[in-house]
Amino acid sequence: MSAEELAALVNNDDVLGFSGFTAAGCPKAITIALAERAEKEHAKGNPFKVGMFTGASTGDSIDGVLARAHAIKFRSPYQSNQDLRNALNSHDASYFDLHLSELQQYLRYGFLPRPRIAILEACDVTDDGKVYLTSAVGISPTIARLADMIFIELNHYHPKTLAGMHDIYEPADPPFRREIPLYSPKERIGVPYIQVDPAKIVGIVETNLPNEVGAFTPADDLTNQIGENVANFLSSEIKAGRIPASFLPVQSGVGNVANAVLGAMGSNKDIPTFCIYTEVIQDSVIDLMQAGRVSFASGCSLTLSTPALENVYDNLDFFKQKMVLRPQEISNNPEIVRRLGLISINTALEADIFGNINSTHIVGTKMMNGIGGSGDFCRNAYLSIFTAPSTAKNGKISSIVPMVSHLDHSEHSVKILVTEQGVADLRGLSPIQRAETIIANCVAPEYKDILRKYLQLGQKGHTPQHIAAALSFHNTFNKTGDMRNVNFDNY
Repeated sequence: MSAEELAALVNNDDVLGFSGFTAAGCPKAITIALAERAEKEHAKGNPFKVGMFTGASTGDSIDGVLARAHAIKFRSPYQSNQDLRNALNSHDASYFDLHLSELQQYLRYGFLPRPRIAILEACDVTDDGKVYLTSAVGISPTIARLADMIFIELNHYHPKTLAGMHDIYEPADPPFRREIPLYSPKERIGVPYIQVDPAKIVGIVETNLPNEVGAFTPADDLTNQIGENVANFLSSEIKAGRIPASFLPVQSGVGNVANAVLGAMGSNKDIPTFCIYTEVIQDSVIDLMQAGRVSFASGCSLTLSTPALENVYDNLDFFKQKMVLRPQEISNNPEIVRRLGLISINTALEADIFGNINSTHIVGTKMMNGIGGSGDFCRNAYLSIFTAPSTAKNGKISSIVPMVSHLDHSEHSVKILVTEQGVADLRGLSPIQRAETIIANCVAPEYKDILRKYLQLGQKGHTPQHIAAALSFHNTFNKTGDMRNVNFDNY
C-alpha cells in the first residue's frame, strides 16, 4: 500500500505507537503522509490530533512534521525535536515524562491509553508474521501485541541480514513475573523477531530511507577534559579496589559529552577492555569496538551517524557477534542494572551544591527533552556518575546552583559529579560536606565565592538551604541574563 492509503485509516483521537528509539529505527513515510492529512483536515475546519507513544525521541519525520501540523494530542515519553518542544512548552500538545523502562509495562497494565495502531519499521517481514526490526527496538514488541492494526514500513536501506541482531523478550506481568534471566551483557534470552498475527498487518509500505540521526558535535577541549576527569577517576577506583580489576559494564547517555567520556575511557591504559550495557549505542562505541577496547555492546538502538551506521552494515559479520539490540524495558531494567553492577554515566542540565540533579527543565519551567533512561540507571547503578560543563552561555549560567529549579534525580541517587573543573565524590558525605566538595571541585572559579556566600546564608539545620535565596541564581538570570549578577545583600 502507499503511505497515503495507510494514513487515511487513522482517525482523529487515535492512539499510535511507533517503533524506534531516538531517530534510529523510526517510521518516516506514513507519518509524513499523516501530517499532510492533518493539515488538510484542519483546513476544512475538522479536528485532527493523535496520541503518540514512542521508544524515545524520533526523527523529524515523526515528531517534527506532526508538531508543525498541530496533529499531536499527547506525547510520551522522551523527545528532542525543537518544533515539538515548542508545542509542549506552549501547551499545543500534552506531554508526560516517564522513565523509559516503565512505558511498556504501563501500557500492558492499562495505566495509559492502549494504542489502536502500531507503526513499525522493518528490514524483513515473513508470511507467518515474523517482523524483523531495523536499527532499534524501543517499545515495538508491546505495541505490536496491543494494537488492533499494524502498519509496516519495509525499509530497504537496512539490510535483511540485520536479522539476528535483535533479542526480543517481554517479561510476564505481576503476579507472574519471574527474574529476567540475563546475567551478562552478551547473553540472549529471547528471539530475533517480533511475532505478530499476520491478519493484524493492514499494509506494508516499501521505502528506502536513511535514519535521521544527525552528526554529533565533535569533541572539544571542554568535553575532552570532562572525559579525562571521568576516566582518571575510574582508573583510581580500580587501583583502590573499589571497582573490580576486571572492570564492570558501562552505561552511557547520549550526546557529545558521552562520546568524549567513552573515548577517554578507551584511551586510558589503566581501564581494561570493557562491555557496554546501555540504551543508546553511539559512534564512540563502534570506534572502540573496532579498536579492541569494547568487547561487546548491548543496547536498545544503533544511534549512529550515517558514516558509522554504514560502517556497521558494511561489516555486519563482525558486529553481529559483538552487539545485541533489546526492548527498552530490558535494556533499562532496574533489576538487571543492579545485578550486573553497571557504571552509569549521564549528563545533567544543572546540579545543586547538595547533589540533586535537573535533567529536563530550563530555568525550572521549559521542557528540554525529558528524563529518558537516566533514572532507570542512576538509581540502581553500582556507581552513578553525572557530568556537565560547569557553565553555559559564556559563563552567564552556572550549571551548579544553590537549588535545582526542577528535580529529576535526588542526592540519594547521585554518587559522583564531574565537570571540566574536576570530580566531586559525594559518597558518605553529609549535605554540608557535599556542598563544600562540589564547590571546591566542580564549580567554575567565578562562581565559587558566590556559592560559598550562599552557603553561609543557609538556615540552621541538616541541609543549610536558604529558602528565600535558593532560586536567586535563576531569578537573577531571568532579570539580567547573567547569574554572576546575583546579590545576596538583601537576604
